[in-house]
Amino acid sequence: MSTQSAIVDRSHNNSWSTHARATVALGVPLVGAQLAQMAIHTTDVILVGWLGTTELASVVLATQMFFLVFIFGTGFTSAVVPLVAQAIGHNDPVGVRRSVRMGLWIVLAYGVLTAPLLWFAEPILLRLGQESDVAANAQSYLRIALWGLFPALGLMALRSFVTGLEKGGIVLYVTIGMFFMNLLVAYTLIFGHFGAPALGLHGAAIAAVSANLTGFLIALLYVESQPRMRSFEIFVRFWRPDWSMLWEIFMLGLPISFTILAETSLFSAASLLMGMIGKLQLAAHGIALQLASIAFMIPLGLAQVATVRVGLANGRDDMVGVRRAGVAVLAISILFTAVGGVLYAVAPAFFGGLFLDTRQPDAAEVLALAIPLIIIAGAFQLVDGLQAVAAGLLRGLKDTKVPMLLALIAYWPIGFVFAWIFAFPLGFKGEGVWFGFVMGLAAAAALLCGRFWMLVRR
Repeated sequence: MSTQSAIVDRSHNNSWSTHARATVALGVPLVGAQLAQMAIHTTDVILVGWLGTTELASVVLATQMFFLVFIFGTGFTSAVVPLVAQAIGHNDPVGVRRSVRMGLWIVLAYGVLTAPLLWFAEPILLRLGQESDVAANAQSYLRIALWGLFPALGLMALRSFVTGLEKGGIVLYVTIGMFFMNLLVAYTLIFGHFGAPALGLHGAAIAAVSANLTGFLIALLYVESQPRMRSFEIFVRFWRPDWSMLWEIFMLGLPISFTILAETSLFSAASLLMGMIGKLQLAAHGIALQLASIAFMIPLGLAQVATVRVGLANGRDDMVGVRRAGVAVLAISILFTAVGGVLYAVAPAFFGGLFLDTRQPDAAEVLALAIPLIIIAGAFQLVDGLQAVAAGLLRGLKDTKVPMLLALIAYWPIGFVFAWIFAFPLGFKGEGVWFGFVMGLAAAAALLCGRFWMLVRR
C-alpha cells in the first residue's frame, strides 16, 4: 500500500445521522481515554488522601503545578490535530508527516525549558502564600514527577497523530494500560505493600513517571508496527529540521496554549485562594475540583472529536459538513454534561466521601466544606462543556488567536475577579470562589460559540 492510498477515501455524506455516528465512533474511545487519564490522577489523590490532610493539600498543589506546565505544552500538540486532519482532507501524506515530526520537536524543547519551574517549586509556592510544610512536600513530589513530563508530552504528540487519522481506539487502550501501571506502582510504593518501602508522596510521583513512560512506549510501538502508520515515515530522518512547519505549529499552537492556560491557571489561582482561606478549605476544594475534572473529561474528549471532524470537512472545503459536525458534537456534549451535573447535585456526600479516610480526625469537617462545592461543580458542567467543545470547533478551522483573547477575557477579568469578590469582600469564602468559576465559564461558552457561528455563517 502506498502512502497516498493510506489516506482514507471518505464518503462525504452530510446527513445528521452520519455526523452523529461519526462523532460517537471517535468520541467513545477519546472520552474513555480522557476518563482513564483522569483516573490515574484521581487514584493518586485518593491514595494520598488516606495519608492525611497535609499530604492531600500538598499533592493538590503539586499536581496542579505539574498540570499547568504540562497543559501549556499540549497546546502545541493540539495544533497537530487540525494540521493532520486538514492534510488528510487535502490528501497530503507529506503534510501529515511534517506536522507530527515537528510537533514532537517542539514539545521536547518545551520540556527542557520548563522543567526548572517544577524543580524549584517550593520558593514559588511560598511566594504565593502557601504554608511551608505543604510547599516543601509539593516540591519533593515534583522533583520526581517532572521526569514524566517528557514522555507525557511525547505521548500527546503521537495521540494527535492517531486522533487525526480517526484511530481513537489505540488512545483508549494506551491510557487504560497507563492507569493499571499507575495503580499498581502507587499502591505498592505509597503504602509499602508487597515488601516494597513505604515512600508516601514519593511513591505517588514514581508511579506517575512510570505510567507516562509506559504510555509513550506503547504508543511508539503501535505507530511503528502498523503498516498504515509506518507508511507516513514519521521517524525517518527525524533529526532533519523543517523550519516552516515548526513555525506554523508554533504560531498555531501558542494561542491554543494560552487559551488552555487561561482556564487551567484560573483553577490553579483558585487553589491558591483556597490555601489563603485555610488548609481544610484547600483539601475540600481539591476534592470538588477532582470531581469536576472527571466530569470535564467527557466534553474534553468531544472537543478533540470536534477538531478532527471540523478539520476534515474544512480540509475538503465542505462548509455544510463543518456546520453539521459542529452541531452534532455540541448536542452530544450538552446531553452528557447535563447527566453529570445531575449526579453531582443529588449525591455530593457520596462522591466527596470517596476521597477521605473517615478515621482521620478532620475528615468530617473537610467533607462538610466539600459538599456545597460539589453541588456547584455539578451546576457549571453544562457551560464548561460548551466552552470546551466550542474551542475544539474553532481549532478545526485553524482559528486560535481570537479565541485566545476571548478566553483570557472570560476567565480572568470576569471569572477570577468575581471569584475573589464573592470569596472575600462578600464573605462567601469557598463557595464564592466557585461562583466566580460559573460566571467565567458561562462567558467563555457564549463568546466561543458565538465566534464559531459567526465564522461558519461568513
